[in-house]
Amino acid sequence: MKFLVLFAAVALASADVSHIVRSDESQAPILKSAYESSPEGNYQYVYETGNGISAQAEGIVKNANSESATLEVKGSVRYTAPDGTPVETTYIADENGYQAQGSHIPVPPPIPELILRSLQYIADHPPPAEYIKKTVA
Repeated sequence: MKFLVLFAAVALASADVSHIVRSDESQAPILKSAYESSPEGNYQYVYETGNGISAQAEGIVKNANSESATLEVKGSVRYTAPDGTPVETTYIADENGYQAQGSHIPVPPPIPELILRSLQYIADHPPPAEYIKKTVA
């Protein structure tokens, strides 16, 4: 039993925990920082830190003098993942939602050919109108 306890103590002491213990990134120096805004609501910013994190974005108000005013934001973020992989995301956020692009973002597999053919068949052969009226009523 003493051997098992001693073995566990030695294993814990020699374990590599460098992936768990990280440097204090809250102390990373700011290398670059700029922000500009206009009275119309447009803005742009950029920043870069000493630990390799950088971001930039530009927001533009579209149709400012109408009831359908929207904000369009285009930007990018760049950093290094804990495993050392560089990550860069570019995005646009507008009336169509948030759309991000980056090599680290998963991509769904292509739709199988049989499913595409069946969807096309359904689109080409809609049900008769009288059937739709009976099921809705």
